[in-house]
Amino acid sequence: TMGWEFFSLETLQELARQYGYGAIFFGIALENAGIPIPGETITLLGGFLAGSGDLSYGGVLIAAIAGAVMGDSCGYWVGRWGGWPLLTRAAKLFNIPQEKLDQARHKFSKNGAAAVFLGRFVTLLRIFAGPMAGIVRMPYGKFLLYNIGGASVWATITVSLAYFLGRVVTIEQIIAWTTQFSWFALAAVVGMVAIYFVFQFLQKRFEQTIESTIGDRPQ
Repeated sequence: TMGWEFFSLETLQELARQYGYGAIFFGIALENAGIPIPGETITLLGGFLAGSGDLSYGGVLIAAIAGAVMGDSCGYWVGRWGGWPLLTRAAKLFNIPQEKLDQARHKFSKNGAAAVFLGRFVTLLRIFAGPMAGIVRMPYGKFLLYNIGGASVWATITVSLAYFLGRVVTIEQIIAWTTQFSWFALAAVVGMVAIYFVFQFLQKRFEQTIESTIGDRPQ
């Protein structure tokens, strides 16, 4: 479990209705900072409420992007100052299995930039990408660039999905589809990382072959 069973959909709906943009901002900000609460579900609820006219589409989108960027930045500095021991203690506090934390660290170590940009589509990486970037001391300027880009893409897709689909299907169905999509997103991230390393390997082999050919030529 990820430690958020006490957040029922009814509770989240009430929070989104009562606090509107503030609930969306803080919900996704806390999740991106490394606290395992269902921020994505709150964002989907915001898009759903925008589709029904209770909130504005632009307001929900801005709140989601701002919350994602702010949360990830806070997570970055927590990871940079507190390091792996602090993240391990936090995982125990929120009942997150150590193996899930190790999985996130392994995925991040392969390609941190892709994890920051694409990680929001995967629950595990959305929670830990910020702290992991701080732990491995990724340059903050580089982190912020991928952070803003990833937040903008993720928020636009998530809010738009709930905004338009909410007119024809239930919010429960939207959340179910999004959960299923997260597994495809995880597979896509792993695939992209694998392709990157294969390309790097082939490029090095090609360069070595060229250098060897040139070196073998008679002077």
